[in-house]
Amino acid sequence: MITVKNLSKSFNGKKVLDDISVTFETGKTNLIIGMSGSGKTVLLKSIVGLHEIDSGEIWFEDTLFSELNFTDRKEIRTEIGMLFQGSALFDSKTVEQNVRFPLDMFTNKTPKEKNERVNFCLNRVNIVKANKLFPAELSGGMKKRVAIARAIALNPKYLFCDEPNSGLDPITAILIDALIKELTEEYSMTTIVNTHDMNSVMEIGEKIIFISNGVKCWEGNKDEILHSDCSTLNDFVFANSLAKKLKAAK
Repeated sequence: MITVKNLSKSFNGKKVLDDISVTFETGKTNLIIGMSGSGKTVLLKSIVGLHEIDSGEIWFEDTLFSELNFTDRKEIRTEIGMLFQGSALFDSKTVEQNVRFPLDMFTNKTPKEKNERVNFCLNRVNIVKANKLFPAELSGGMKKRVAIARAIALNPKYLFCDEPNSGLDPITAILIDALIKELTEEYSMTTIVNTHDMNSVMEIGEKIIFISNGVKCWEGNKDEILHSDCSTLNDFVFANSLAKKLKAAK
């Protein structure tokens, strides 16, 4: 479980996040949704410590993460898996080298143990016979799967996904959503996903917060979102649905 209390963040005097409080639940896919520029990526990066917050608290279970110094945060960071937008694989490394990277950085496992873990993670995301390939040789969907394999290499308690379906076709996006949800339940992770894709919301949105202009405007689940009385959220849902219809009509 991750708890955020009264979190605020500004850049150059402009408030990007304003007094946000939310609890992200263990074993569930927790979604942060909103338009581009709403602050959802800043919130995600603030939670993992890539941005220092101006005020508020960030708790990982019973640990006040936001008050820890860089060194003391390392232990929790070894329990965090990150799936970056665009996958962020190392172009100069092979598939297996990409997945092994966090094991090389944060563990003292033997080469044999690392290779076993790499192969386990690749098999778990249905990547086979691709260990020696480079990212340029992979499809967009395969890159995402390799990035997920890297994210779970350390068997994390917390999984953060920033726009995991960005650049993917609808069928592949559904498969990636299903994989994230499946892994979340299988390993009982606290998973937080940034997205503006309503298909993802309706497929895996067990806990959802909607952010607009840095303010949390709504909280609920996928069964409640279509019956919201939040006009800003309704405008977002309608605009998202209309954009998909127009794209499909082209």
